[in-house]
Amino acid sequence: MRILFVMMLTICCHSAFAQSVSIRTDEWFPMNGKPGQKPEGFLIDFAKRTFDSVDYKLMSWQRAVEEVRQGNFDCVVGAFKEDAPGFVFPEESWGVNQTAVYVRSSDTWQYDGPSSLLDRKVGIIKGYSYEDEIDALVKTRKDVFKALSGVDALDKNVKKLAAGRIDTLIESEPVANAKILQLGLQGKIKLVGHTNLPQPMYIACSPAKAKSKELVKRVDEVIRELRANGEIEKIMSQYGLSDWK
Repeated sequence: MRILFVMMLTICCHSAFAQSVSIRTDEWFPMNGKPGQKPEGFLIDFAKRTFDSVDYKLMSWQRAVEEVRQGNFDCVVGAFKEDAPGFVFPEESWGVNQTAVYVRSSDTWQYDGPSSLLDRKVGIIKGYSYEDEIDALVKTRKDVFKALSGVDALDKNVKKLAAGRIDTLIESEPVANAKILQLGLQGKIKLVGHTNLPQPMYIACSPAKAKSKELVKRVDEVIRELRANGEIEKIMSQYGLSDWK
């Protein structure tokens, strides 16, 4: 009976901890929006299809990465592998993202590689990884790169660009496009290039938690099921996007 009890307890606890997750990240719609908004963002849709219980709240990206790294919460979403070194990643991504460069519509400047940014005032978000050469410049050229933090950093950066307080913005293309539309600034801001090729995004889980390997295993199982039954395409279509495979 003791052996049977231990086996039942193990099965019960394994199931419980594989089905609940706490997620902390910054707002990055259409990937993830404000908790409770409709729609909430496709990364949160995926999380809710994967786990029975999702505790999702916003904080600055830099703080979210540090809190999850310490094991205070389970995972961040919308992470690139460069964003969260040492974290536990699934095999399957949760979408792809391409980083774009924006200026005011009246600006004739064109993006021509990282060095072309050095005579600009560039809005970025603290703690984000952009591209290796740009990341290196961010560390040494604080006169060029103006980093903001906080859950409303993107909102502030887009408004600063529109007002002329910065003249360039580097941001995810779908995220920036959604924010420009939300703020009613379409026609005032334009895209002038990309800093990289499309890159996979992930849910990334805490290196300090033993359950992280089980969480990402579950992620891989469910995303493959959603792709096989066509549910990914249905979820992505709500945001004007398509499956990335």
